[in-house]
Amino acid sequence: MKRILIIVLCVMTASVADAQVQRQKVSTSEVKVTGTTKAENYAEIKFDTLRHNFGKFSASNPIVKCSFRFKNTGTAPLVIHQAFASCGCTVPTFTKEPVKPGDTGVIDVTYNGTDKFPGHFQKTVTVRSNAVTEVTRLIIEGDMEQ
Repeated sequence: MKRILIIVLCVMTASVADAQVQRQKVSTSEVKVTGTTKAENYAEIKFDTLRHNFGKFSASNPIVKCSFRFKNTGTAPLVIHQAFASCGCTVPTFTKEPVKPGDTGVIDVTYNGTDKFPGHFQKTVTVRSNAVTEVTRLIIEGDMEQ
């Protein structure tokens, strides 16, 4: 009886293993290799710089501003969905209209150091768009002195 049970288990194991091998053979023969290319119409955002350093500025005049210029190097209109800062002391503004291929746009960033401790700061502005690279992070930093 034990021999029959062992023979049945061996046959079942062999048939399962054979089925998996045949499945792998079928899967690899059905796969078609194609190259990856960008879609015909796509937007691409290219910034002049991703970082701005305000350097040293006085706490008596704690509001500083900068602009990040970008270009749509793609073939479709670029739409910025949102731009938000890592804290409330930093406020980005941007145009809501689509940027045509080859045109440029700007994201203005204002840092308000009022009632903040003097010293070095670094803040991040996250930009979300319909570009191939959907998320871009811009960095501002500086040293506020008393």
